[in-house]
Amino acid sequence: MIRFILVVVVVLSYLILGIPVLLVEWIIGKFNKRARDISCLRMVQGAFKFILWITGVKITVIGEENVPKDQAVLYVGNHNSYFDILMTYSRCPDLTGYVAKVEMLRYPLLRDWMKALYCLFLDREDMRAGLKTILQGIEYIKNGISICIFPEGTRNRTDKMLPFKEGSMKMAEKTGCLIIPMAITNSAEIFERHLPFIKPARVILEYGTPIDPRTLSKEEKKFLGSYTQKKIQEMLDKNAGLM
Repeated sequence: MIRFILVVVVVLSYLILGIPVLLVEWIIGKFNKRARDISCLRMVQGAFKFILWITGVKITVIGEENVPKDQAVLYVGNHNSYFDILMTYSRCPDLTGYVAKVEMLRYPLLRDWMKALYCLFLDREDMRAGLKTILQGIEYIKNGISICIFPEGTRNRTDKMLPFKEGSMKMAEKTGCLIIPMAITNSAEIFERHLPFIKPARVILEYGTPIDPRTLSKEEKKFLGSYTQKKIQEMLDKNAGLM
């Protein structure tokens, strides 16, 4: 319980103390947008790393050399824990926006940081709004900002992945950017499997071989979500034996 309380205190402190920081970053952005973006990125990454240290999680990272540092990509991963976001975002080499549910817009300060970090808010009940979100993601990628999405659509509390939503892959199809499959093993052991306690856990984060949609067959392109999910499942099956 102590770890849970500490994490809550850190998050709330960051959001409150970050109010003047957001103002300063807004001013910086008027003169140097790139400087503001990188500053926001590194600050949040630092906070996420500190929170992960509090949890005591031990992360084994495999295949990080598969992540390009000079181009925007679409990160695609399985999703079992809130901490999936912290673990993956803290390792992004450059600007990356995450696709989140539209309900996150209800939370002041948090939503402001998310907007500053190019996060997208997806309304799963409104197809027109969802299409607008996808189009915004396409625009971000074209402008050099990577996007990360968890295509199961929600945190999955079972050991078997939910089917990937094919529409979530449109950002890669329309831009031709590389897809970086991410397999996250055992992350639910940090928090979700024993709420409300946060416990040290061993997690494996593997970045798979980049998928280039332009080189796939017509059938593979048609079911790009299923194709990517299969690659992630292969990594999960392999890494289950390492736990």
